[in-house]
Amino acid sequence: MRPCWGPYPRDLLVFVAGDPQPPAALSRERSVGNGRRRHRLRTVCDVAYDEDLAARIRELVAKEKDLSEKKMFGGLAFLVGGNMAIAASGQGGILVRVDPAQSDNLVATTKAAVAVMRGRPMAGWLRVNGADVRTRPQLSEWVRLGTSFARSLPAKR
Repeated sequence: MRPCWGPYPRDLLVFVAGDPQPPAALSRERSVGNGRRRHRLRTVCDVAYDEDLAARIRELVAKEKDLSEKKMFGGLAFLVGGNMAIAASGQGGILVRVDPAQSDNLVATTKAAVAVMRGRPMAGWLRVNGADVRTRPQLSEWVRLGTSFARSLPAKR
């Protein structure tokens, strides 16, 4: 469990990392003010990603050229040439960017699922559970797929 503080001390929120719907559980709005002017305060906690998984990914991508890390999608993403390759997801497991043409085949032949963002399935973005990337060979294959696709895209500057 991880605590998160809202705008006031009594707004302590506690959640379990990996909750399937953490943003909805952690987000609420309330009005505060002196009666004439009202302000909306939104309490949102950062979703915790698996730091051990991020360290394992970091070890596998360490030799990539033009590598950077960035917090995005509720986790820690690893970018090659400014393009996301793989991320330790705040929802647990990993988020991998692959060639959209390969997406359906990978979903059919592995335990990956198409990622759903803002209610829409996104071809080329796959979610893989943490249990399915426990070993180095399992994780290495997803890292290879993600980094090779990111390298194939034009570098962002």
